[in-house]
Amino acid sequence: MSYHKLAILEETGYVVLERHEQAADPAEWLDVEFVDWKSSGDTRFAPLASAYGDLECDGFWNHTPPKTDKDGVWVPRNAGAAPTLVARAQEPGANIGRCRVIELQPTGYGEALYNLHRDDNNRLNPDGTGWIVRGFFNLTHNPDSVMILRADKDDPATETRIALPAGAQLIVDTQRLYHAVWHEGSEPRYCLITSWESGPELEAYISARHPVSRVTSKAVTDEQVAAAEADAAARRAARAAVLAARGQDPTFGDGTMRASDSGMAMETLSEA
Repeated sequence: MSYHKLAILEETGYVVLERHEQAADPAEWLDVEFVDWKSSGDTRFAPLASAYGDLECDGFWNHTPPKTDKDGVWVPRNAGAAPTLVARAQEPGANIGRCRVIELQPTGYGEALYNLHRDDNNRLNPDGTGWIVRGFFNLTHNPDSVMILRADKDDPATETRIALPAGAQLIVDTQRLYHAVWHEGSEPRYCLITSWESGPELEAYISARHPVSRVTSKAVTDEQVAAAEADAAARRAARAAVLAARGQDPTFGDGTMRASDSGMAMETLSEA
């Protein structure tokens, strides 16, 4: 199928924009209503825009009628409580699908590698239209935390680690890149996540914000990488054993660990 894609994402699959100066912005992420919805890690989500304006986080294709991750409808309760965040999501002028605030509890490196996943943004997306990508606007100051991106989830050599201070702005082709956040610290991390349709509006928005399509990763030691890989492998093996005992295939088609209700995290990853 042929979609309109962003040329700036062709090389690496991500772009980092100049930091947003948000010192004067209200902390609206504390005023919105969260629902329990598990993604990569211990998370909750506050939907600002959902499939039909309800306070829920399900994939747009799981509704009646089903639709692709476009034409999101603002959730009155949360959009009304977070006008600054809504304005930031609307600023590119691109079609918006899912838009929500994520609350992520502290997460170790190994757990983040275990949680690596790709999104299913373009299900039902009509041929010839814009490819759906995601914006990640970090709301809290988490300079020691990183967004982990990998082209190959099993190859550390393909890993990029992007720091997440307050105001960090990333746009990622999350259907192309495996991703998860390694969140250091003792307090939750909050981030605005928006699905946008690729097109001239989003291209212009990116171009006006000093985009960088390749950054130097936060440094880690070989020992840290080896320990994290071992941790992730142990977690995957434990989950696979649980699901195999139930007679369930433990993986998605791309090798990502399948969600379950086992309480071992990684629930509904392709919906996140």
